[in-house]
Amino acid sequence: MTTTRPTVAIAFHSGYGHTAVLAEAVARGAATAGADVVPIAVDTITDEQWAQLDAADAIIFGSPTYMGTASGAFHVFGEASSKRWFTNAWADKLAAGFTNSASKSGDKSSTLAGFQVLAAQHGMHWVNLGLKPGWNSTTASENDLNRLGFFAGAAASTPSDGGVDAVHKADIATAEHLGERVARHAEVVLAGRAALAARG
Repeated sequence: MTTTRPTVAIAFHSGYGHTAVLAEAVARGAATAGADVVPIAVDTITDEQWAQLDAADAIIFGSPTYMGTASGAFHVFGEASSKRWFTNAWADKLAAGFTNSASKSGDKSSTLAGFQVLAAQHGMHWVNLGLKPGWNSTTASENDLNRLGFFAGAAASTPSDGGVDAVHKADIATAEHLGERVARHAEVVLAGRAALAARG
């Protein structure tokens, strides 16, 4: 039995380029796992890109964390997605999320929780990071995956005065892991649906 390749869309906003670096890492991870990847900057989203989100098997949300929540541009996108809520266009898709802020914590959990609520309202299924925390013992390293210890999604900490090259390599690798994980789960879901359809 063969199944089609999953399509993973990445709906993100990046204020200063750091979150875009993470979005690229998520895309690499998903592509490595065999998915077709559709990156979409939500602050310039087009009707065609809305249709791409509707057609995707998974949507991974991404935004910087500003003042304890996602950026204003991402919130505008989230509110605009209500048109999809009315038609259940995103129901039963997979969802996941990633975020960046300058501080190690920076209330990034609030942003990830906001993504989870948005996904839940659409009837989507949340895929968590699936990694134990890194960098939390005397033998651990800041180069560990999930070095900041988030469970809900991929989180990064980049100095506020640093450019895009300052995004930590471990955070980039963690974002790649998230993309790969979502793609592999999407593959499982597609295979399961195909098997059920074959059973009649």
